[in-house]
Amino acid sequence: MNDAPKRRLLDQLGGSPTFVAEGSRLTGDLETAGALVVCGSIRGDGHVRGALHMGGTAEWEGEVRAERAVIAGHVNGKLSVDDKLEIGASAVIRARVSARSIAIAKGAIIDGEVTVTSGQPVISFDEKRGQPD
Repeated sequence: MNDAPKRRLLDQLGGSPTFVAEGSRLTGDLETAGALVVCGSIRGDGHVRGALHMGGTAEWEGEVRAERAVIAGHVNGKLSVDDKLEIGASAVIRARVSARSIAIAKGAIIDGEVTVTSGQPVISFDEKRGQPD
């Protein structure tokens, strides 16, 4: 068993996450006890008591709260993350965003207020995963 720390939030999903598959549409409020992986669309508020991963095809309209998050899709509304937020290059966020730490890939679009609750600077990075060598 490998006890090395997980570097990326996506590597830390663990357990049995809840899935909203591509092509699925959920309307209403959503609460999960653990991780949530979204590739479809959600319209409503959400509380994720674990890691939130939104793929490139994901859309969420409403207020979202999660412990940790990796966002590659679209968010409209409000995004509050208790710990680390990673925003991928394909992300389009039109929302008020807050997190303890935020890393934003070059190419991401954010239209809204961004607050880092730890007071640390926002980290900018070049996304390399998922790209051919």
